[in-house]
Amino acid sequence: MNRAGSFQAGLQRRPADPGRIDAARDARSALRRLAAYLGRFRAPLAVVLALVLVYTVLGLIGPYLMGVAIDRYIAARDTAGLAGLALAMLATYLLANLFQALSAWLMADVSQRALQHLRQELFGHLQRLPISFFDHQPAGELMSRLTNDIDAINQAVSQNVTALLASGLTLVGIVIAMFVLDAWLALAAVLVVPIMLWFTEFVARYTRRGFRTLQKELGGLNGVMEEAISGQKVVKAFRRDEAALAAFRRHNAVVYHAAVSANSYALLLMPLTNVLGNFFVIVLAGLGGWLALQGLVSVGIIATFINYAQNFIQPLRQLANMYNAIQAALAGAERVFEILDLAPEVDAAQPAPADAPPAAPLRGHIRFENVSFGYRPEAPIIKGMSLEARPGETVALVGPTGAGKTTLINLLTRFYELDSGRILIDGTDLRELPKDQLRRQLGLVLQDTFLFSGTVLENIRYGRLAASDAECVEAAQLADADHFIRQLPHGYQTQLSERAGNLSQGQRQLLSITRAILANPAILILDEATSSVDTRTEARLQAALLRLMAGRTSFVIAHRLSTIRDADQVLVIRAGEIVEKGTHQELMDRRGFYHHLYLSQFKGQAI
Repeated sequence: MNRAGSFQAGLQRRPADPGRIDAARDARSALRRLAAYLGRFRAPLAVVLALVLVYTVLGLIGPYLMGVAIDRYIAARDTAGLAGLALAMLATYLLANLFQALSAWLMADVSQRALQHLRQELFGHLQRLPISFFDHQPAGELMSRLTNDIDAINQAVSQNVTALLASGLTLVGIVIAMFVLDAWLALAAVLVVPIMLWFTEFVARYTRRGFRTLQKELGGLNGVMEEAISGQKVVKAFRRDEAALAAFRRHNAVVYHAAVSANSYALLLMPLTNVLGNFFVIVLAGLGGWLALQGLVSVGIIATFINYAQNFIQPLRQLANMYNAIQAALAGAERVFEILDLAPEVDAAQPAPADAPPAAPLRGHIRFENVSFGYRPEAPIIKGMSLEARPGETVALVGPTGAGKTTLINLLTRFYELDSGRILIDGTDLRELPKDQLRRQLGLVLQDTFLFSGTVLENIRYGRLAASDAECVEAAQLADADHFIRQLPHGYQTQLSERAGNLSQGQRQLLSITRAILANPAILILDEATSSVDTRTEARLQAALLRLMAGRTSFVIAHRLSTIRDADQVLVIRAGEIVEKGTHQELMDRRGFYHHLYLSQFKGQAI
């Protein structure tokens, strides 16, 4: 499979931009898939359904008892009978409210457990997606799916599922009760129902579309905020405060208009149901009054029907109130399932059984054989490249920006899958090695060091989670990081801010080297690890890197020749091809492209 095979497989039925939602998707499918998460808790849901059924039936008994009271006790002036029936009505409504509270509590517990599974599955799936997916997705957009969309589902599922069940059962129960009491009045009532349902469906169609657009625009707004907050230093340094505010205002305005449009349609339901409800009562009162004058029905029956009519409108009003949450949840669910539908990162090799002995460490003998690759098929980056690195050798990759140096590293780490050719490690095709086993043997020190929020010790231990505190300290000493760590306010227990903003660039690099030393990899990759620091700090980093590289096969990408002067071989890459190969001195003596690079970029430096 090509470099983004798994990603493309997941997108084959979707637009080119995975963040866009241009056309209406199948809301029923989203609803069915959400129901599957709730379906894992069948026993408690059965109890919820039973409780809803009981309190719905109790709610239907109340109006019937009112009609009985009018016909049997009020007309006969039977005070004692009326008092007894009133107590029965009170008990009925109290029990209905009690069962309703119990069902709501149990449903909240079930819904939160289901959403816990969904949230965990979404985050876990994100961890298994290929790097190519994240190349096309802003972090703010993904955060929106993990937070806003899940929260929208939460609001609907935890608060509205029982209300929806009760509303549906109430509507069915009222229709049955009406036909039992009087067929003519029931027929008049049923004729009004299709009009109500048509208005509800008409408004719901536009509401669902509006909330889908709103969720998409919220993702864009999150992306703008995340970039502005993460890049505050750059914003301040280049005086781009107003530009950041302008971008925020622009996206905020789009969200505002999308929210107004979505909510306007949803809020139409309330006045519509009020008008239709009043019309419903007028029809029943007029027809019931005429039937009463003809002696065909009693006054109590008419009162019961009017009460039922009002109760019939109540579920529709609840639906109107719930539409905001329901439509937002369906739109959010579609966006969540978009991610879950993407195929995870491909790993052709079968994972080793849990009881299998640990794989033998790699020696680090690496061969590229006629390797070709492009991030897009029509634009190849690496063209038929072959190279060899023997165990323990240091291979330097040099060349102009965009030549393909970092792309080679991306192929070696299997962040992307090559198009043709093969890469061998110790004689084994890279694609036959489980990615987990491969990456456990790789150590990366990158130019853009990433440290997590947490203590210094926790960030060091990220290289090998099972390492003891003493091993972490020993690794820091080897990396020459121990001295500055002990000068921090709380030493190894110092809490790092987001992206380690309370450390200098050189200190972050030393921690990155410490992490790599602790991991004890067989193959080391240094991607311009010293290019962002001053000369004095570079000297310290160089000493740490030399200790790290000792005895390991190392690939070094660097623009500063001081990093690669002693490399066993220097590969000069230009336009995706190796144009020169040899030691530093051999290449200088040839006075070729490497010599030109030296003269143009490093002239005047001591080498």
